[in-house]
Amino acid sequence: MADAVRFRTMTTAELRETFLLTQLFHPGQIDLTYVDLDRTVIGSAVPVGDSLILPTDDALKASYFTERRELGILNIGGPGIVAVNGESFDLDNLDALYVGRGNEAVSFASQDGDQPAEFYLLSYPAHVTYPTKCIKSANEPRVKLGAAETANQREITKLIHMAGVRSCQLVMGFTQLAEGSVWNTMPPHTHMRRSEVYLYFNIPFSDRVVHLLGPAHETRSLVIANKQVAVSPGWSIHAGVGTTSYTFCWGMGGENQDYGDMDKVAVADLL
Repeated sequence: MADAVRFRTMTTAELRETFLLTQLFHPGQIDLTYVDLDRTVIGSAVPVGDSLILPTDDALKASYFTERRELGILNIGGPGIVAVNGESFDLDNLDALYVGRGNEAVSFASQDGDQPAEFYLLSYPAHVTYPTKCIKSANEPRVKLGAAETANQREITKLIHMAGVRSCQLVMGFTQLAEGSVWNTMPPHTHMRRSEVYLYFNIPFSDRVVHLLGPAHETRSLVIANKQVAVSPGWSIHAGVGTTSYTFCWGMGGENQDYGDMDKVAVADLL
């Protein structure tokens, strides 16, 4: 992962290779990427026929995936089922599951292979074990922010956080932009205590999100399509604007789980 110094000289291709994941959500596959930033693992599982079993990864040097890790799962597709050590959890669209450390068997299935579940996976190391819990997003409180006049009217749903389903490091939720609103994460901010990962989805095929990153005084951008992931180090702002409204899942891991812990940057100070 590049630092704030090397970042300044990177080409568009180098920025995309370093800070953007584009190869996720392949039907019938589990895809996992290890990111050397708070030791994050980002992945997806799209079961079509048979169940998909979560493997461990050579980079983890573990006998099974959650031996020393916790895992957040968000379903952005059709109805699905996640089995954890023999216990099954039904996840509809935008439902989530927290899987605590020490669960050896994790598998994924779709209720209808013609409308498969699409499970987004985000994992961090865990030093404390918390129980596995299913989170029905329809039952979770929503926070409304922004305004139509500033094109950033949006609704935030927290899924895994200190005041809800507990974890060791992972904080996770999603933001839905209202129709006609296109700006997210206003005001832009950094938080050196943790890194952040954005999965952008519900973006029509012909539309894009322009994701801003970098130090506030020297920003760059990534042009992002549907179901792609931007990785944001602690020294980087993270904000974006789309050509249409969209949804994104935000996930964080690091030494501080306080959702409000951020160093805000005035829009007028961005360069």
